[in-house]
Parts: sequence; structure tokens; C-alpha cells
Amino acid sequence: MNMNRLFKIILFAAMLLAVMPSYAQSPRRERGAGTLIVSAVEHYNNGEYAAARNILKPLADSMPENDAAWYYLGLSYYAEKDLEMAEHCLRKAAELDKGNFWYRYRLAGLYAVTSRQDQTVEMYEGLLEDFPKKSDLYYDLVELYAAQGQNEKALKTLDEIETVFGMTEAIAMFRFNLLMRMNRQSDAYRSLEEYNSRYSSPYVLVTLAEHELSTYNDSIALAYYNEALELAPDYSPALLGKAETLRMTRKYDDYFLVLDKFVTNPADRPQAKTDYLMAVVQKSDPNFLRSFAPQMDSIVARTLDTHPLDSGALRVAGKYYLATGRMDLAKTHFRTNAVTHPSSLTASVELVELLMYAEEWEELSSEGRKAYMRFPKELAFLEMAVVGDYNREDYDSVLEACQTVLATAPADSAKTLRAWSTIGDVYSSRNEMKKAYSAYENALKINSGYVYVLNNYAYFLSMEGKKSKLKKAYKMSRKTIEAEPDNATYLDTFGWILFLQGKPEEAKTHFKRAMLYGGKDSVVIMDHYAEVLYALGEYDRAFVYWTNALQKNNGNIPGLEEKVKERKRAIRK
Repeated sequence: MNMNRLFKIILFAAMLLAVMPSYAQSPRRERGAGTLIVSAVEHYNNGEYAAARNILKPLADSMPENDAAWYYLGLSYYAEKDLEMAEHCLRKAAELDKGNFWYRYRLAGLYAVTSRQDQTVEMYEGLLEDFPKKSDLYYDLVELYAAQGQNEKALKTLDEIETVFGMTEAIAMFRFNLLMRMNRQSDAYRSLEEYNSRYSSPYVLVTLAEHELSTYNDSIALAYYNEALELAPDYSPALLGKAETLRMTRKYDDYFLVLDKFVTNPADRPQAKTDYLMAVVQKSDPNFLRSFAPQMDSIVARTLDTHPLDSGALRVAGKYYLATGRMDLAKTHFRTNAVTHPSSLTASVELVELLMYAEEWEELSSEGRKAYMRFPKELAFLEMAVVGDYNREDYDSVLEACQTVLATAPADSAKTLRAWSTIGDVYSSRNEMKKAYSAYENALKINSGYVYVLNNYAYFLSMEGKKSKLKKAYKMSRKTIEAEPDNATYLDTFGWILFLQGKPEEAKTHFKRAMLYGGKDSVVIMDHYAEVLYALGEYDRAFVYWTNALQKNNGNIPGLEEKVKERKRAIRK
């Protein structure tokens, strides 16, 4: 026989002695019953509840006075979720042996599971009367009283626990939490102060300190934190609380000393440290980070020295260096985090987002695809890689990635919409307008009001200058300015279409609005507006905008300088 199996049988046989009557002087029939129960318990322990029940039910029927058979039969029914039969059997066991703690305790538990609070409380009160040394009963009864709103009984029971077992931190905190649930806040903290006057507990002291801090009693809070640290110099909650109190009271020299001790304790789990530091980095006034840059540099470095490969520590370092404008250091730590923790979605997201923010297009393309390979359900990584490809003008890679998106997520309208839109932009940049228009049409089938595509599609149609194309472009562009009337790009497209339709006066109205909402930052929009003004005979204003456009032109409009000179010659200026 397997030794582990034999050990389990012996162990359960020994456990049965606690609940079974002695059969030493019993007839052979009763000794055989004990053997059957041991076998049933073994089945029960192995999760074979039906097998256990099949042994126990005939035994209980034939020997109704056998309390152990009823008890384990009840447990088997309970495991099979037949609560009615479980209760019947457990009650029979408890009636047969009223002095057995476990029979009554299990029955009380069944009452609790079936939401019969009154019967549960009654059972526990009876158990406590017969077994006053069972400490768990007191705590269970306190919870039962509190759940029923019998708070005074709960407090009285806590007093009984203290009388029987003596005062402990657990009892003090139990009483505190109960009083807080009763909205007796002052009594709750007074009870902790009383405990603290007689005993010593860092946990209680920190709880008192946090209360004083919440009521702006900084000096009292600091005294409690110091007392806690005298008892336990490395107690992290006290170190953190003291550090935060010093920060709030602007005692920065002491603050960084305590914070250093907090972050460099190797025995503490890093999460509390990194959560706090992340809050400091993200929520502090930027002036704080600038003013105390050497100290913060040290804290971040010391945290990493203590937990060099912890994801939270690497994230804090990355966020801190990003917040303080040190892009290369931020990228180094985000990259280390992504490489060290390849299964962390957050680590990959933060690296790719940083590369996009930094406009590192080559790396964005590469890291976006690596992240997508690690997380194939996250198509956003591939889409971010496409941004890198597009800005590198690697249009073949863009098209390939967009086709992957279309094949992978055909039912995701948001992703397919972006994919078709991007495909249209790529083909338009290649001057393959038939393919571009086809892609834009597919995008508009998904969302006919998608203004980005409507604007681009309308603009490229207008560039052809054909009357039928201008009419279609007008309808699409009109939708964009109705949806976003303050968008300078959309106003430019609509105004330019009006101009091409021979309506410069109407076009002027929209260009004037475009100038109010950022149009002066665009060389193309200023050039278009200048053309409209020139057509209206407003030459001086036209050349003002052309002059501004020439100053900002950086290859955006090839030949702009020659065109402006030609316009001047045409009016002999």
C-alpha cells in the first residue's frame, strides 16, 4: 500500500477518536461500524462524496444511535450541496452526543451558510457556555452580533474575551473596528489610547498617529510615529507615516532622511515603497521635483539599488526621469522593465508609449511589433508600430500591418476603421488615388460620419479640380465643419473647395475662422488664404500671409517662393 495513503488512513482513524464513542468493550458489530466509518472518511477526504455517502447511509439506517455515522453522512451531503439532508444528519449527530463540540459547531456553520442568524447565534451561545476556553467562538460570536446590529452584545463579548484571555493587540483592534462601524469614532480612538497607556504596539501607535494626522495634529502624530519606531525601528508603516508627516510640514531635510530608510529596507516588500514614490512623482508640484532634484535622484537610485529588478521600482524611475525631462534615462528604465518582465503588459505599454511621445519612429516600429508578438491579442501595439512605419515612410510595412489588423479583427469596427483610413492615406501619398478612394469608401461604410476620412477624401477629390469631384468633395467637407466647426484643417479644406468652385467670398469667411483656431501655424492654410485674398483683390493682406508662410515654409510647399514672386509681378509690386 502507498505509504502516503496509509498515513492518511491512520491520521483519519486518529481524528475519529475525537468524535466517535469508544468501541473497546462493544460487540463485534459496533467495531465493524468503526472500520466502515474510517473507510468512508477516506473516501470523503479524497473528494469521493457519493462513495462516502453510500457507506454511511446504510450504516446510519441500521445503527441510528451511531452519532459518528450521522456526522460524516451530514458532511458528505453538505459537500454535495444537499443542505437539507446535511442539516438533518448533523442535527441527529448533535442530539445523540450533546457534549461533542464539532457536531454542534458544524451545525452552527450550516445555519450561518443558510442565513439563519438567530439560530446561528443561539448555537454559538450554547457552545460558548459549554466550551468557554474556545477563543475562536468569542470572535465568531462578536461578528454575528455585529452583523445583527447587536453591538452592545458584541462589545460585552469582547470584554469577556479580555477577561478570559487577557488584553491583546488583536482584541484592541477588534474593539476599535467595531466601534468605528458603530460610528463611535471618539470612543474607538479612546479605546486605543487606553490600550497604548498599558501596552506597546507599533500597529496601534501608527493607527493613532494616522488619526491625529487626519485632524491636523502633526506634532502629536509625529510623537506617535517616533514611539512606534522606538519599539520597531524598521517598521515600514511608521517610517512611511513619519516621512509623509515631515513632508506635509515642510521639514524636507528630515523627510528625505526618513524616506531613505524606508526605501532601503531590503526585508520589506517593494510595492508600498514604489506606490508611495509613484504618488510623489505624479502628484507633486513640478517645482518640488526641481527644487529637490539631488535628493529625489538619490531616493530613486537607492530604491533601485535595493530592488534592482522590481517592476514597480523600474516604473518609478522611468516616470521620474520622464517628469524631469531626462528622456534617455526614462527610456533606459522603461526598456529594462519591458525586457526583465516580458509578461507585463504595463511594462510594454509604457515603453511603446514613451517611444511614440519621443518620436523615436525606428524604435517604435520595432518595439511595437515585439510587444505585439508577446501580446497577440493587443492589436494596439501593432497600430502604434504603424505610426512609426508611417513616419519613416515605410509604407509597405504600414500596408502589411493594416492587412493584419483587418484579418485579425474583422468585427472590431474601431480598428478596421483606422486600418482602412491609414491604407487610404498611404495610397494617396503614393498618388495611387483609385486605391486610396477605395480604402476611404471602405472606411466610410463602417462609419459614414468619420470626419478624418471625410476631410482627407474631400481634399484629395478637390485637388483633381473636376466639377463632379468638387460637388462630392463639398458634401463630405460640409459634414466635417458641421461636426467640428473650430477645426482649422477642416475649415481650410471646405474653404478651399469653395474657392475652387468660384466662391472666394464664401471661402474667405471660413478661412478667417480658420485663422482664429490655429490656421496661422500652417503654411498650407496661410497659402490657401492668401490665394483667396489675392483673388478678391486684397493684395496687401494676401502678401502678408504669403510672407508669413514663406518664413515658416520648410519644404511643405515646393516652389512657394517662385509663386509669390510671380504673383507680385502680375500686379507689378
